[in-house]
Amino acid sequence: MSKYQICVSGAHAGASAESSSLLAYAVGAAIAKSGHTLLTGATTGLPQYAARGAKDNGGLSVGYSPAANYKEHVRSYRLPVKEFDYINFTNMDYVGRDVYLVRSSDAVINIGGSIGSMHEFSTAVVGHKFCAVLLGSGGLADFIPTVMERLQVDKSIKILYDTDPDRIVKQVIEHIDKAYADIKDEISSLEKRPRKLGSG
Repeated sequence: MSKYQICVSGAHAGASAESSSLLAYAVGAAIAKSGHTLLTGATTGLPQYAARGAKDNGGLSVGYSPAANYKEHVRSYRLPVKEFDYINFTNMDYVGRDVYLVRSSDAVINIGGSIGSMHEFSTAVVGHKFCAVLLGSGGLADFIPTVMERLQVDKSIKILYDTDPDRIVKQVIEHIDKAYADIKDEISSLEKRPRKLGSG
C-alpha cells in the first residue's frame, strides 16, 4: 500500500503543549518509522514537535498552513517552516485549514489540545475519520472520553484510546490496514498495469 496520511492534532501553546512535547515527538517518530506520512497544521507546539520527531527519523512531514503563501505563513501567522518537507498553503485561515487537514487524513491522533484541537476532533468525528486519543497528554485529549459520554455520541463511532505513543501509532495503522483491505488488490493491479507513453 501507499503511505497513509496520519494527522497529529494538538495544542499550539499552553500547558499541554509544554508538558506533552516528548509524547508528540514520539508519535511523529513512530509514524516516520512505520513508513507513513505525518500531517499537521504546520503550527507551533505539539504539531511542531510531532513534525520534528518525523523529520529526525527520516519521515515525510506535510504541513497544512492557514496562510495563502510562504510569506504570509512566516510574517503574518508566525509559523514554523523547517520541520516540513512540503507546506500546503490553504488560504483558509485556521477554521478552513482544520477541515482541509482532517479531510485529507486517513486517521487523526489527538495529543493534548485546546479549542482548536476540539474543532479538528469534532470535524474528524462528524466526517467519519478514525480518531485515536493519547491519554495522559493533558488538555482536550484527557477530556474527550467525558465529552463523548456526556454528549451521548452515536455508539457506532469508535475511538481508540491509549497512553503509549508507539502502541497508538501501531494500532492506528492496523485499523487503516483493515479499512483499506478491500482495495489492496485493486491498487496492486493498477500498479502492475503498464502505461502507454503520453497517457498521463
